[in-house]
Amino acid sequence: MKTATFPSIRIEPEFRQRAESVLGQEETLSAFIETAVAEAVERRAMQKEFLARGLASLVQAERTGSYHAAADVHKEAAARIAAAGKNKG
Repeated sequence: MKTATFPSIRIEPEFRQRAESVLGQEETLSAFIETAVAEAVERRAMQKEFLARGLASLVQAERTGSYHAAADVHKEAAARIAAAGKNKG
């Protein structure tokens, strides 16, 4: 598959200098930008999936009339996090 390029963007010279100042050893600005874009794409995809699951859950709750109190959900989540922490150590 052929590669493609992102459109060029104009930035202030100071911003470019800041970006270059945080590059890792042997890291290029292009590689840094590619990583940043890939991470942003993944984060947005996860946000989109999260919202879709939440909306689907709302539809199901409205359809079934089965709702869960936020306090109960938080309590269960905290218990799962605590159990996961114990299993790690």
